[in-house]
Amino acid sequence: MPDGGDGVGGLREVAAPFVVPGPAGVAIRARLRVSETDAAVLNGVGVFLGGLAAGDLAARSRQGLGHGSETWATRKRELTGVSSARWAGSITKATHDQWALARRGQAAEMAWLRGQITRIEARLARPLGAKADRRAGLASGYGSRAEWHDKSRRMHALRDRLAGVEAHWEAGRVHVARGGKPLQRMRHHLDAAGLSQDAWRERWRAARMFLAADGESGKRFGNETLRVTDTGQLSVKLPAAMANLANAPHGRYLLNATVTFRHRGEEWLDRIASDRAAAYRIHHDVLRGRWYVTASWQRTPASVLPLQAALARGVVAVDMNDDHLAAWRLDVDGNPVGEPRRFSYDLTGNSAHRDAQIRHALSRLLHHTRTTGAAAIAIEDLDFTDGRCREQHGRNKRFRRLVSRFPTARLKARLVAMAAEQDIAIVAVDPAYTSRWGAQHWQQPLTSNNRKVSRHDAACIAIGRRALGHPIRRRTAPPPHDRSDRTGHRTAQARPDTRRREEPRPRIPGPRTRSVPPGRGANAGDQRAQHRSEHAAEQQQSWKQGSLPLSP
Repeated sequence: MPDGGDGVGGLREVAAPFVVPGPAGVAIRARLRVSETDAAVLNGVGVFLGGLAAGDLAARSRQGLGHGSETWATRKRELTGVSSARWAGSITKATHDQWALARRGQAAEMAWLRGQITRIEARLARPLGAKADRRAGLASGYGSRAEWHDKSRRMHALRDRLAGVEAHWEAGRVHVARGGKPLQRMRHHLDAAGLSQDAWRERWRAARMFLAADGESGKRFGNETLRVTDTGQLSVKLPAAMANLANAPHGRYLLNATVTFRHRGEEWLDRIASDRAAAYRIHHDVLRGRWYVTASWQRTPASVLPLQAALARGVVAVDMNDDHLAAWRLDVDGNPVGEPRRFSYDLTGNSAHRDAQIRHALSRLLHHTRTTGAAAIAIEDLDFTDGRCREQHGRNKRFRRLVSRFPTARLKARLVAMAAEQDIAIVAVDPAYTSRWGAQHWQQPLTSNNRKVSRHDAACIAIGRRALGHPIRRRTAPPPHDRSDRTGHRTAQARPDTRRREEPRPRIPGPRTRSVPPGRGANAGDQRAQHRSEHAAEQQQSWKQGSLPLSP
């Protein structure tokens, strides 16, 4: 993948590697095989609470920055009268989380718009067809007058858009489409999506349902609103307006379906047996016609392993790409061991297919790491959030699409979560120049008739050596042409703490070249002996002219 340079002339400072902290939460999912009666009750409760959640979110957005504890209590009392105190607390908390998420999205959008405007202004100020000067920090000019005019109009449109976002930010107002903007926009393109109006409306209704409740420690099985017992029985606290549907005491509805968590079932059971908090969410997959329940909880994050301890048995360096993971095992000295590996995946298709492909590739990577005996995986700390725009990469649409579809955040999050369960540390390194320097110093020397080393394989070595603290280049620089051995390579391996490039070679007895007899070159590393007066030369004997005459 592309290196993380700054786009300006010169080399930027490379950040130190660090061990990525493990996940602080756990989420597991199980299928609910509900009956028609249970599905009807869940649909009714979910749609009713979803309407309350939508109204509460609108009220919170209208309050803006004037929100406080009093307004929160007022909204909660209004919801309690039509639902219950527990559902009111869940709805208001979800509203605050959604509002905070939308505010972070506004901040990110403003930063993105300002960056776009700055790049366009820099290119508009340059003459048409002007070349970029990275050393001076100057961008390239636009290729034609028509392109310059189009970009000028785009800059004004972005400024207007930025002004609107800034106004909403100052007022504290957010705009959220409950159910998702992609599904909302699909309503106007039903023919292209292959959906009927009834099918779309069913998906829209399922996406806007609200059936989620946070847990509470000390309560029975860790949750009083959506309760799952140790035997797998699921019961729902019904709102006050739907109390007539209760089939269990205290206004609860007990489903006929039994919940069975296959993954982390023992951990979940130990948690609810001690009445510790566990949050649940019930959702309906309309496309499959299935109901699911998701359980989640927080856990105390494990202490971060020191970097040197994580790298004590070497590292498996990984270069992430849009269609595969390139991996190579490195020992503690930074030398590649064995053969490079490649774990391919396909990011086409729907989100479920992409997630399955990523999980399968990461599982193979973790299995390979355990097989090699390493206890750490080194990856690049990539972030393409500001590198997928047209102003960053110009007309290179292919590269923009590649960066846009590359799931950096999702891949890293899944890798950290899956590696934590197998006691494998994740070491993140600065991505600056790894592909370039890896290809420059490692690709050609490791290529042979029996092994073809790609640019991605060479980048793995650069990533691994940076994680281990070694320089990426293999050896110190060769001596200049005015030395006796001309362009011969140095034999001394560069140590991690070596920053110099020119040092004298170690003294090797005997002649080094055919033009230098034995015994010479004892002061080769002494710079005082090079064209210095009042310094002992290599030859202490005085020179005398031979006895042969100069003329016949």
